[in-house]
Amino acid sequence: MDSLSAISEELAEIDGQISDIFRALSNGFQKLEKIKDPNRQSRQLEELTEKMRECKRLIKEFDREVKEGDSRNSPDTNRLLNDKKQSMIKELNSYVALKKQYASNMENNKRVDLFDGPGGDEENVLLASSMSNQQLIDRGNHMMDDTDQAIERSKQVVHQTISVGAETAAALKEQTEQMSRIVNDLDSIHFSIKKASKLVKEIGRQVATDKCIMAMLVLIVIGVIAIIIVKLVNPNNKNIRDIPGLAPPAPARKLLWDLN
Repeated sequence: MDSLSAISEELAEIDGQISDIFRALSNGFQKLEKIKDPNRQSRQLEELTEKMRECKRLIKEFDREVKEGDSRNSPDTNRLLNDKKQSMIKELNSYVALKKQYASNMENNKRVDLFDGPGGDEENVLLASSMSNQQLIDRGNHMMDDTDQAIERSKQVVHQTISVGAETAAALKEQTEQMSRIVNDLDSIHFSIKKASKLVKEIGRQVATDKCIMAMLVLIVIGVIAIIIVKLVNPNNKNIRDIPGLAPPAPARKLLWDLN
């Protein structure tokens, strides 16, 4: 943190925010292990996912700052900053993998075996010993027909489910790409606004400096003009030094007939 402060205050600030998010993620996953309620687990995982998105945005901003100052920094400094960025990415990826593992475990816990059904004896079933061969054959054929129809219905449901799943996946993919583009655009806008604010501050400081210089020049000019006026009005005043480059006033000329 201190070494980054010596390089850039912006980088140090971003690094501090990322460190805070990593601490929050570590504490959040520890808390997630102690939660038993599936609904609370889901909400906690959503909060951690949002923190990971914010961390990804900050790492992108950190990378932009590093690339912008690449020409001003020494090779050792650039290598230090790149190592720092890679360390951030590695730590974030570890939390992403942990999040995927928790999500998979939660999905497995919610999975229900659709083929399980209630057990028990059926009522009003004819005993095999009381049925003739033809009745047994008819009963078997009827059961096979029912089974075939059930299989066909199951196939239709599976095909419909696959179609709906494919359409949903395509829509989700398109929405995800659109959201990713929007997030990247927002990051670029945020970065541009931040740079514009810095530029406005620098321009403001330059304008203030220029105003001070102009004020000093005006005061100097006024002083010189005042000295010139005083010299012209009272040329015999010895308390006022002559201005370099300005000749003293010529003495009054006496005409020849005045001497006579």
